[in-house]
Amino acid sequence: MTIGIIGLGAMGLGIAQVFAQAGQTVRATDANPETRATAPARLADALQSRVAKGAMTEAEKTAILQRLVILERVEDIPPTHLVIEAVVERLEVKRQVFSLLEQGLAPDAVLATNTSSLSVAAIAEGLHRPERLVGLHFFNPAPVMRLVELIPHAGTAPDALTIARHLTEAAGKTVIPCADRPGFIVNRCARPFYGEALAMLEEGRSPGEIDAAMMAAGYRLGPFALIDLIGADINLAATEGLSAAMDGHPRYHVFGALKRQVASGHIGRKSLKGFIFPDSPPPPPDDAEAIALRIEATLVNEAAWLLSEGGSTESGIDTALKLGLNFPRGPFECLARHGRATILQTIAKLAENAPPHLQTRYTPAPGLAP
Repeated sequence: MTIGIIGLGAMGLGIAQVFAQAGQTVRATDANPETRATAPARLADALQSRVAKGAMTEAEKTAILQRLVILERVEDIPPTHLVIEAVVERLEVKRQVFSLLEQGLAPDAVLATNTSSLSVAAIAEGLHRPERLVGLHFFNPAPVMRLVELIPHAGTAPDALTIARHLTEAAGKTVIPCADRPGFIVNRCARPFYGEALAMLEEGRSPGEIDAAMMAAGYRLGPFALIDLIGADINLAATEGLSAAMDGHPRYHVFGALKRQVASGHIGRKSLKGFIFPDSPPPPPDDAEAIALRIEATLVNEAAWLLSEGGSTESGIDTALKLGLNFPRGPFECLARHGRATILQTIAKLAENAPPHLQTRYTPAPGLAP
């Protein structure tokens, strides 16, 4: 099998590594000549760290590097069985890439977009064979993160989905199907983890005690430490994008505390200061369990809203959140742990105490309410 990769930035090169390590020949390109030229050396550096840890031999490293073929143009990528686009998140750029690819690909080749925020159906518009397009959303760093979200649009051919899934699973990934909706599974269902923490911050709680409460509940990182890791600017952009895509619904409210943090320049590890970083959380507060329950109740409610819209399963959503964010349990596992009555009582109390513009943030999802 031969896999095509368009885009050789951190994500594209990581995806190339995934398939080359699985024994596939990878034909890849990038619009930037310097990015193309440095790709083999960057891959060699990434693999060398595995050699140093004893996870890979020098011979295996050499074989993987030999499977990466760098080409100058998108038009040079065919013939391939699956081509994955990992270029900038701009609709017109992605459409242009696939339009060029279609000219030389076999009719049964599968096109895949690694978009994390754009509609797969919108990318498919204008293609000669839109039925061959799927979404394959890898998570960064692609060689490490096991999760891949598989997203069809309404016209995707069943065999295109089967091929994309088979090849991705054969490369060692856990593939979770999801609907072509804003945020897919992880980026959508994660919003309450950050949002409810920011709501509590605006109510007077400190980032440290909120993070300490979530870590006491089994989470590897609290919401503010995770924002610091990702970057408050990146988190703000994702939140604003999802809010716009969901018509400004209060469940995706962009809290002023996050805007102010970005405006301050203290956006996390990359600026050497964030909500928490470089400090560690304090001991958990006395009401740590109540803090954790509040955040988990809103995670449950968002997951239940997504489930009610179709295209996902309870187990798929749970697996995606655990693999994509290293959560100790998924939303529906939280539901089983706390019980439906407790979750409903928690969000009802939140709605009662919320300011008017946020009250519908806590409306129970269909299937969750009695």
